[in-house]
Amino acid sequence: MAAKNSLPYRIFRFYYDGFRQMTLGRTLWAIILIKLFIIFAILKVFFFPNFLKEHAEEGHEADYVATQILK
Repeated sequence: MAAKNSLPYRIFRFYYDGFRQMTLGRTLWAIILIKLFIIFAILKVFFFPNFLKEHAEEGHEADYVATQILK
């Protein structure tokens, strides 16, 4: 019975009950997650290529970065 009165359990139940009773919030969270997926997965592929892979030899990436910083 002491476990149900502990602070971590009460915090968990607070958020669990809150998310369970959401209606509009679920739609908003779905939109947020879709936008994050688009930003980090799709846009990264097209707009942020692996610069080090193109300019530095494999295994010598740290040397390349050090020389570029010191220039």
